[in-house]
Amino acid sequence: MASGISTLPRTVAHDEPVGRLAGDLRAVRVVWTRELIRFANDRMRIVTSLIQPILYLFVLGTGLSSLTGVGSSGNVSLRTFMFPGVLGLSVQFTAMFSAASIVWDREFGFLREMLVAPVSRSAIVVGKCLGGASVAAFQGAILIAVAGAVGVPYDPLLILELIGMLLVLAFTMTAFGVMLAARIRTIQAFMGISQLVLMPMFFLSGALYPLNNLPSWLVVLTRINPLTYAVDPLRRAVFSHVNAGPLAARFGGGVTWFGWTVPVWIEVAVVLGMGLAMLGVGVAQFRKAE
Repeated sequence: MASGISTLPRTVAHDEPVGRLAGDLRAVRVVWTRELIRFANDRMRIVTSLIQPILYLFVLGTGLSSLTGVGSSGNVSLRTFMFPGVLGLSVQFTAMFSAASIVWDREFGFLREMLVAPVSRSAIVVGKCLGGASVAAFQGAILIAVAGAVGVPYDPLLILELIGMLLVLAFTMTAFGVMLAARIRTIQAFMGISQLVLMPMFFLSGALYPLNNLPSWLVVLTRINPLTYAVDPLRRAVFSHVNAGPLAARFGGGVTWFGWTVPVWIEVAVVLGMGLAMLGVGVAQFRKAE
């Protein structure tokens, strides 16, 4: 008996972290699955989330082409140039609206029930981010179906490159939304703040116009915008699979730091690094909340 008692604390100390980790992983999977189920059951949300990007691509893109006098060169038109930015727009808004579910859950009391569960709060935040990222990336992947209508080929390698970058962007934007939602109490306040942030990010990302020859104050804003470093790799991937002609130098120059063109892998690392940093802030906020 004495021997059994003496070994019990050592056994518990060995098993407890393993059990806690398994519980946290299960919580991440449950929250992630819940986000996917909510998205799949809301077909109206899927349809309405596609309307704004399609309007930007076909209505605004056609109008700007006639206004600026930019026609086609090779297989590239202004709509081809805008396509990566519109993909980023679709993912950006879907990810932020996925994060808004945290505020809904708080208003209806469901979030409190999750926070008192015997799992770490970081597992809940990670599950939310992964769920929102999966939903947003899937929404962007749906939009890839119209690529052929704007001169973008359905090349398997290109599609994989686009989806991979959309996943990284979706994770970062969801983490950004979760960070904002951690302390916001009403959905009206969250929607107001998100609109205040999302549209400037979109217009300063190079989605609608090249980033060269901008005033210095605008250059600074574009370089601190995470969406800038997601749109540019998407555009480079598209331009590498089309006959861009002379428009490639004008529209596909890439993001530069003091005259140095930033490689794609660094851009992806910047977006992912920002996402992980905002995820960390979100976790810290939730540990202090409720």
